[in-house]
Amino acid sequence: MGDRHAGLFFGIIATASALYAPPPRCARAPSVRAAGDWAEAKAASALDASKRVVMKFGGSSLRDAERIANVAELVAKHVREGYTPAVVVSAMGKTTNGLEKAGALALVDGRVRVDEIRQLHLETLDALALPAKTGYAVRQLLRELESLLDGVSMVRELTPRTKDLLVSFGERLSCRILAAQLDQAHGIKAVPVDSWSLGVRTTGGFGESVVDDSCYPEVARNLRSFVEDRDEVPVVTGYIGHDGDGRVTTLGRGGSDLTATVLGAAAPEGMAPFFAEVQVWKDVDGLMSADPRLVPRAAPVPFVTFEEAAELAYFGASVLHPISMLPAMKADVPVRVKNSYNADHPGTLIASPGRVEAARLVAGIKEPPPLTAITTKRGVTLVDIASNRMQGQAGFLARMFDVFERDGVSVDVVATSEVSVSLTLDRKAQLSENAVDELSEIASVDVRADRAIVSFIADVSRSTELIARVFTALAEHGISVEMLSQGASKVNISLVVCDSDAEKALELIHGLFFGAEAREEVVSR
Repeated sequence: MGDRHAGLFFGIIATASALYAPPPRCARAPSVRAAGDWAEAKAASALDASKRVVMKFGGSSLRDAERIANVAELVAKHVREGYTPAVVVSAMGKTTNGLEKAGALALVDGRVRVDEIRQLHLETLDALALPAKTGYAVRQLLRELESLLDGVSMVRELTPRTKDLLVSFGERLSCRILAAQLDQAHGIKAVPVDSWSLGVRTTGGFGESVVDDSCYPEVARNLRSFVEDRDEVPVVTGYIGHDGDGRVTTLGRGGSDLTATVLGAAAPEGMAPFFAEVQVWKDVDGLMSADPRLVPRAAPVPFVTFEEAAELAYFGASVLHPISMLPAMKADVPVRVKNSYNADHPGTLIASPGRVEAARLVAGIKEPPPLTAITTKRGVTLVDIASNRMQGQAGFLARMFDVFERDGVSVDVVATSEVSVSLTLDRKAQLSENAVDELSEIASVDVRADRAIVSFIADVSRSTELIARVFTALAEHGISVEMLSQGASKVNISLVVCDSDAEKALELIHGLFFGAEAREEVVSR
């Protein structure tokens, strides 16, 4: 057998071993006695449950050695200030994208290339002068990664199960590097932890698994053991978990944020969550009043409710995925979005209405602004459907939505009357010709592409004033509103305009409520 064929053969064996045996638990650093300032801070924080925090760092915050060192300093600063942290990490920089490309290359071309991934992690080890045991752990993972890709290149198959295992290497590498930096540079007993070692279990298959709520008590017990019993700071892999059979799964878009909120919300049955707050560290100063790429004068929003944040995320704001906030919302654990590049900025507090109101009062804000933030969803399709009968037709709506369901189309925004419906469809969910023909049997159908949804999160008790000001400003600048909908959530009002008018509409509405005159009005209240 030639050297190449032997390598491929053993690659397949390694792949099978990785797929059918649960990955080994993270090796834990030997327990050592903490000393000096850190030990004193830990003792003080144990008495203050309000200072237990989950700190999550995304790929941009961990993109290279300099950023790893910066994140380690941020965590150490929190410890010095009396906080008790658990840390959740994403993969370094664009590592997840690189792993997906490597998988595609092995599948299509039969080539195994991980040069950029290896270079990034080994250069980070060297730049931080991390100890030999960390270098060994990182190199071992890189060898396992190459063996997995060797198997993919040989059998030319990349199943969802194998892909989840493949992309898990990013977080498993980054957690070991950050834990070592915390230990070496700051004397903090940090331990790299694969999330399944805490008990994070998932259901729903591969690619976009769902965290099993029944695992929360076990996760809470294990976290408490790390933090209280052993005085360790767990550095946990985000984005990944194990299914009931011990196979690696991924949590889909926003997965690392979801891991953080699961840890923050975890609690034994009938007890309050162990952590008081989840901090999600990004590369922006929190949620913004608008997309700064479209509205240069966009400003950070200091406070939003969970419901408001979810609406913003659904209609285009990309800081947090709506699913990632659900565990924190259910457990009433606040989420704070912070900027790892500008750590002194207070960021955005996302919490229950009661907590948000209390925070506003502490900040000297007597009432919420009429408009919190504005966002847009581009490239949507507007569909107007009017019943063929002049009066209400029994079952009209049911028949209409039955057509959508069979066509696999989901609806964004809806406005209805007795005999007509206007709705918008995402750019990825266009009506088929068959669906239009079916609808035409019961109604007249008008389909208009190239539209945009402009949504604003607002105090809807002041919706009359708000809509009047918005419509006046848009009319003065020749922008037609083709549809208006107030969401059932009572925090969202959406307009539909031509896509070519979307950016101008954003700037106009933002200027109305966030310009100099608007700020003066808020101050005078």
